[in-house]
Amino acid sequence: MRIVVGSDHAGFHLKNLLAEHVETQGHDVVDVGTTSADSVDYPDFGEAVGRSVAGGDADLGIAICGSGIGICMAANKVAGVRAATVHDVTSARMTRLHNDANVLCLGERFTGQQVAIDAVDAFLTTDFEGGRHARRVDKIDQIDSNGS
Repeated sequence: MRIVVGSDHAGFHLKNLLAEHVETQGHDVVDVGTTSADSVDYPDFGEAVGRSVAGGDADLGIAICGSGIGICMAANKVAGVRAATVHDVTSARMTRLHNDANVLCLGERFTGQQVAIDAVDAFLTTDFEGGRHARRVDKIDQIDSNGS
Protein backbone atom coordinates (compact mmCIF):
# COMPACT_ATOMS: atom_id res chain seq x y z
CA MET A 1 0.00 0.00 0.00
CA ARG A 2 1.01 3.61 -0.48
CA ILE A 3 0.70 5.54 2.79
CA VAL A 4 1.00 9.31 3.10
CA VAL A 5 2.23 10.75 6.40
CA GLY A 6 2.23 14.33 7.60
CA SER A 7 2.54 16.28 10.81
CA ASP A 8 3.09 19.65 12.31
CA HIS A 9 6.02 20.35 14.64
CA ALA A 10 4.24 18.80 17.64
CA GLY A 11 3.85 15.50 15.81
CA PHE A 12 7.18 15.51 13.99
CA HIS A 13 8.98 12.87 16.06
CA LEU A 14 6.05 10.43 16.12
CA LYS A 15 5.51 10.91 12.37
CA ASN A 16 9.09 9.92 11.65
CA LEU A 17 8.87 6.89 13.93
CA LEU A 18 5.62 5.73 12.32
CA ALA A 19 6.85 6.36 8.78
CA GLU A 20 9.86 4.17 9.46
CA HIS A 21 7.66 1.49 11.01
CA VAL A 22 5.23 1.52 8.08
CA GLU A 23 8.13 1.14 5.65
CA THR A 24 9.42 -1.90 7.57
CA GLN A 25 5.97 -3.43 7.06
CA GLY A 26 6.52 -3.25 3.29
CA HIS A 27 4.45 -0.17 2.49
CA ASP A 28 5.52 2.77 0.34
CA VAL A 29 5.57 5.99 2.38
CA VAL A 30 5.10 9.51 1.07
CA ASP A 31 6.09 12.15 3.64
CA VAL A 32 4.42 15.52 3.05
CA GLY A 33 6.20 17.16 5.99
CA THR A 34 6.98 18.87 8.19
CA THR A 35 10.72 18.31 8.06
CA SER A 36 11.72 19.60 11.49
CA ALA A 37 10.42 20.40 14.96
CA ASP A 38 10.29 24.13 14.10
CA SER A 39 6.84 25.65 14.57
CA VAL A 40 4.47 25.29 11.61
CA ASP A 41 0.70 25.31 11.12
CA TYR A 42 -1.10 21.95 11.36
CA PRO A 43 -3.81 22.82 8.78
CA ASP A 44 -1.19 22.85 6.02
CA PHE A 45 -0.19 19.27 6.73
CA GLY A 46 -3.68 17.95 7.46
CA GLU A 47 -4.76 19.32 4.09
CA ALA A 48 -1.71 17.83 2.34
CA VAL A 49 -2.42 14.37 3.75
CA GLY A 50 -6.12 14.68 2.89
CA ARG A 51 -5.49 15.83 -0.67
CA SER A 52 -3.05 12.99 -1.25
CA VAL A 53 -5.60 10.40 -0.14
CA ALA A 54 -8.62 12.02 -1.83
CA GLY A 55 -6.64 12.51 -5.03
CA GLY A 56 -5.63 8.85 -5.19
CA ASP A 57 -1.92 9.47 -4.69
CA ALA A 58 -2.06 7.38 -1.50
CA ASP A 59 -4.29 4.56 -0.31
CA LEU A 60 -4.43 5.73 3.31
CA GLY A 61 -3.03 8.57 5.39
CA ILE A 62 -1.54 9.14 8.82
CA ALA A 63 -1.62 12.68 10.25
CA ILE A 64 -0.13 13.74 13.58
CA CYS A 65 -0.16 16.89 15.65
CA GLY A 66 0.07 17.49 19.39
CA SER A 67 -3.45 16.30 20.16
CA GLY A 68 -4.48 14.69 16.86
CA ILE A 69 -7.57 16.89 16.84
CA GLY A 70 -6.59 19.97 14.85
CA ILE A 71 -4.88 18.09 12.05
CA CYS A 72 -7.93 15.79 11.87
CA MET A 73 -10.24 18.79 11.48
CA ALA A 74 -8.07 20.10 8.64
CA ALA A 75 -7.90 16.74 6.85
CA ASN A 76 -11.66 16.32 7.09
CA LYS A 77 -12.21 19.58 5.20
CA VAL A 78 -10.96 17.82 2.05
CA ALA A 79 -13.86 16.20 0.18
CA GLY A 80 -13.56 12.42 0.20
CA VAL A 81 -11.58 12.25 3.43
CA ARG A 82 -12.86 10.39 6.45
CA ALA A 83 -10.24 11.17 9.09
CA ALA A 84 -10.49 9.98 12.67
CA THR A 85 -8.49 10.83 15.76
CA VAL A 86 -7.77 7.63 17.66
CA HIS A 87 -6.19 6.87 21.00
CA ASP A 88 -5.70 3.13 20.96
CA VAL A 89 -5.85 -0.07 18.93
CA THR A 90 -9.59 -0.52 19.39
CA SER A 91 -10.52 2.93 18.12
CA ALA A 92 -8.11 2.53 15.18
CA ARG A 93 -9.61 -0.82 14.23
CA MET A 94 -13.22 0.32 14.66
CA THR A 95 -12.79 3.46 12.56
CA ARG A 96 -11.72 1.30 9.62
CA LEU A 97 -14.22 -1.49 10.31
CA HIS A 98 -17.31 0.69 10.75
CA ASN A 99 -16.45 4.12 9.30
CA ASP A 100 -14.12 3.22 6.42
CA ALA A 101 -11.76 5.94 7.64
CA ASN A 102 -8.98 6.69 5.20
CA VAL A 103 -6.86 8.97 7.40
CA LEU A 104 -5.68 8.03 10.89
CA CYS A 105 -4.92 10.95 13.20
CA LEU A 106 -2.85 10.73 16.35
CA GLY A 107 -1.66 13.12 19.05
CA GLU A 108 2.02 12.85 19.91
CA ARG A 109 1.43 14.52 23.27
CA PHE A 110 -1.33 12.05 24.19
CA THR A 111 -0.28 8.75 22.63
CA GLY A 112 2.71 6.62 23.62
CA GLN A 113 4.96 5.33 20.88
CA GLN A 114 4.05 1.66 21.21
CA VAL A 115 0.33 2.43 21.38
CA ALA A 116 0.71 4.55 18.23
CA ILE A 117 2.56 1.76 16.41
CA ASP A 118 -0.09 -0.77 17.43
CA ALA A 119 -2.88 1.61 16.36
CA VAL A 120 -1.26 2.14 12.96
CA ASP A 121 -0.89 -1.62 12.49
CA ALA A 122 -4.57 -2.13 13.35
CA PHE A 123 -5.60 0.68 10.99
CA LEU A 124 -3.58 -0.66 8.08
CA THR A 125 -4.67 -4.28 8.47
CA THR A 126 -8.40 -3.78 9.08
CA ASP A 127 -10.82 -3.74 6.18
CA PHE A 128 -14.15 -1.95 6.04
CA GLU A 129 -16.92 -4.31 7.15
CA GLY A 130 -19.54 -2.84 4.81
CA GLY A 131 -23.07 -4.13 5.35
CA ARG A 132 -25.17 -1.82 7.51
CA HIS A 133 -22.15 0.48 7.87
CA ALA A 134 -21.99 1.16 4.12
CA ARG A 135 -25.27 3.06 4.25
CA ARG A 136 -23.86 5.34 6.95
CA VAL A 137 -20.60 5.94 5.13
CA ASP A 138 -22.62 6.74 2.00
CA LYS A 139 -24.44 9.41 4.01
CA ILE A 140 -21.11 10.91 5.05
CA ASP A 141 -20.04 10.98 1.41
CA GLN A 142 -23.31 12.71 0.49
CA ILE A 143 -22.42 15.56 2.82
CA ASP A 144 -19.27 16.10 0.73
CA SER A 145 -21.18 16.07 -2.53
CA ASN A 146 -23.85 18.48 -1.25
CA GLY A 147 -21.14 21.07 -0.70
CA SER A 148 -22.60 22.36 2.53
